[in-house]
Amino acid sequence: MSRIVEFIKDWMLPIAIVAGITLGLAFHFWAPLKGAEPTFSSFAKEVQPIFVALMLFLQFTKVSPHDLKLRRWHIWLLVFQTVLFVGLALVATLIPHGSHRILVECAMLCIICPTAAAAGVITDKLGGNLSDTVTYVVLINILAAFVIPAVIPIVHPVEGTSFLGRFTSICLRIFPLLVLPLLISWLVRYTMKKLHHKLLRIVGWAFYVWGFTLCLSIYLATKAMITSGISIWTGIMIGVVSLLCTALQFASGRLLGKKSRKIASPSERRADSITAGQALGQKNNGFLIWLGYSWMTPVTSVAGGLYSIWQNIFNSGELYRHRKEAGTEAADNH
Repeated sequence: MSRIVEFIKDWMLPIAIVAGITLGLAFHFWAPLKGAEPTFSSFAKEVQPIFVALMLFLQFTKVSPHDLKLRRWHIWLLVFQTVLFVGLALVATLIPHGSHRILVECAMLCIICPTAAAAGVITDKLGGNLSDTVTYVVLINILAAFVIPAVIPIVHPVEGTSFLGRFTSICLRIFPLLVLPLLISWLVRYTMKKLHHKLLRIVGWAFYVWGFTLCLSIYLATKAMITSGISIWTGIMIGVVSLLCTALQFASGRLLGKKSRKIASPSERRADSITAGQALGQKNNGFLIWLGYSWMTPVTSVAGGLYSIWQNIFNSGELYRHRKEAGTEAADNH
């Protein structure tokens, strides 16, 4: 039994990805399940935010308000996302409506999409700084709430909606999933000491909650791609764009994090590199998909599903390499 648990723990990401894709294909193509697909999709959409909030609540019990500090790389990453997003928006206005413009819009969404609230789970596993990740998650969500409503009308003029309306719509999606779990965790920390200590003992369960949430996310992403109605060629090109955006952001985050401290030990530089890479590269794909079909050309939402697959393949590889390095160090110490 312990071997099974250890196997699931070590291979949570690929298991969740394969399970999510399998469910998406099975519910769409297998006749016995096809009739139940609408019900299961509704269930997945409704229950996913609850599990995300639960995961964050458990994770945030480890983070004190005093741990949240502004780092230099936070500013660099915010500037990176903003400049690229605005630049791509200006490029999109110069391109006629069509497949090329759709690809630019996909890149826009992949760049400005806020960091996944679950990024701290992987960052912590890889040896990064959880509190610095939480700080950036808060900062980028605040930035996105202002920048996205201001820039999107340049590319897609939205009649009948004001900046305030768009801003409110984004905030209503952010608050229940990010701000509320953080505030509740701090309330427990300072008013319910015994409960807080008990929660600290089970904080590791956040990883398994995240695995279940990821499975649902990949399922919904697979469904979105199957039902999008796009051509194979367009789908391939969106896949290429989302893959390039994934590689660019993970690599740029790692580099900016590594260079952010002028005086730092190798371990500090490594931790900053890991943390910044995950903060910039790991995206809130549910938000990305919603943003695509709500305010951009609807087909751009497919980029969110594909980005989700790429980023989790990357994370699987990083976790595998981290486990091998940890195993090698343990063997050397013996």
